[in-house]
Order: sequence, then structure tokens, then C-alpha cells
Amino acid sequence: RLSAVAVTHFHADHTNGLAELFSRVEIDRLYLPQIEDDYGVRDKLVALAQEHGTQVLFVTEKQSIPLGQCSLTVFPPVGSGDPNEQGLTYLCSSGDFDLLITGDMSGQTELALIGQYDLPDLEVLMVGHHGSKYSSQQDFLSALTPEAAIISVGDNSYGHPTDAAISRLEAVGAEAYRTDTQGEIIITSDGQTLTVTTDPTSREPAAGKDAPFIGNRNSMIVHSASCAKLPGEDNRVYFNTAEEAEEYGYQKHTCIK
Repeated sequence: RLSAVAVTHFHADHTNGLAELFSRVEIDRLYLPQIEDDYGVRDKLVALAQEHGTQVLFVTEKQSIPLGQCSLTVFPPVGSGDPNEQGLTYLCSSGDFDLLITGDMSGQTELALIGQYDLPDLEVLMVGHHGSKYSSQQDFLSALTPEAAIISVGDNSYGHPTDAAISRLEAVGAEAYRTDTQGEIIITSDGQTLTVTTDPTSREPAAGKDAPFIGNRNSMIVHSASCAKLPGEDNRVYFNTAEEAEEYGYQKHTCIK
């Protein structure tokens, strides 16, 4: 059961997984920005929450929410114009540990955020806009000095994360972690210490459907693409080499010599 789910803004790459999440666990509250949405996502999320008995809260002013030994501070939009600039910002704090999530806001809105609110030094920053060159500006990073920087990103045509963003993170001493190369990233803190662990096998392999090796998600067996006993289309995962499949925990079928 989750006490709350927090949405920054209504773009698909920030909301597409919510229907699946609602189907799996009970959620007490859903926090949303009070902004216009031209794609109908806002209405769909409200309907989804109502269907599952979840309270919907539109954030228009700063809120502090107790969550066990942590507190969640929700900041209303500080930018205008593009939906990326009108998202909510979240600060999770526990003891000396602070984690900030800024969604897809650009550098100008980042500066508006730190100009309007007194934010602490950060242990963890969820890097803005997947490592876009327009986010994670130097003045913003210098003001918050994050120790770890988490970049949520997959294969994309935008070049995210950019070398410029990575360089700025490195300049303030932040260690960057990337979901596209390191898979699942788990952040653990007792309020004093910070531990970051990764699981590269949790990420989807990059091989396409023309790859020479095909794994069975259920049996965790990898086959040659020419094998007569391939799994169904919906149960396939593709690998460039059998060794890559073994790194993901798959065992070789007898068709692979």
C-alpha cells in the first residue's frame, strides 16, 4: 500500500505507468498540479483515482506531508508557459537526508525555484528533464551541491543525457547514476548515511527483434533465433549475444552450442 503518489506534470513519460501501478497496489492520495492539460491526461488520472478510491489533491500552495520517518514537501508551480515549467517539485527529507525531484523544468525555472524557496543541500537530485542540456544549470547545482544525481532515461532521439548536463553535475562533485546503463537504482538512507545500489539486469536489453538470440521471459531460457521452440511473441526478449543473455540470468537452450 502506498500513502501517496506524486505526479510532476501530465506528459506521457511521467504518467504512463500509473494505470499499472493502480492495478497492483492501493494508493491513499494522488498529488497533481492544478494546470491545464491539452491531452486529457489530467481527466484520465482523476477518473483512475476515483475508480480505485484514491483521494485526489491539486497542489496550489506549498504543502508539508508527514510520511513515517520522512516528510514530503510539495512546491506548487513556479514557472509558466510550457507544461514542463508548470510542474510540481517534491522534496523528500529524513534527518540529514534530502532528495529533490524537479520533473522536466528548465534552467530558468530551476533558478526561480531556489529564488522563491530556501532549499537545503541535497544528498540526491533526480536530474531534471532526463539530463537535457537546458536543465541542471550550474547556478542551480552550485546552490544545492547534490552528492548523487539520478538520471531516469532510456533509449531516445534527444541525446539525453547530454554531455553538457553530465559535465555540470561532475563540476559540483555529484556522482551520476543512469537507468539506461545501470538499470534499477535503489536509494537507501537512515537519515544520516546514503547508499545507492544498482541492478543492471533490471533494464531491458537494447537488442531489436532481428537479434540472433531470443529469451523466454517465463522460463528464463535463451534460444537461437532459428530454434524451433521459440516462445510466443509476447513472451520474448531479444539479445545480441548468448553471453549477454547469461548476464541477465538466462540459461542457454540446447540449440546453442
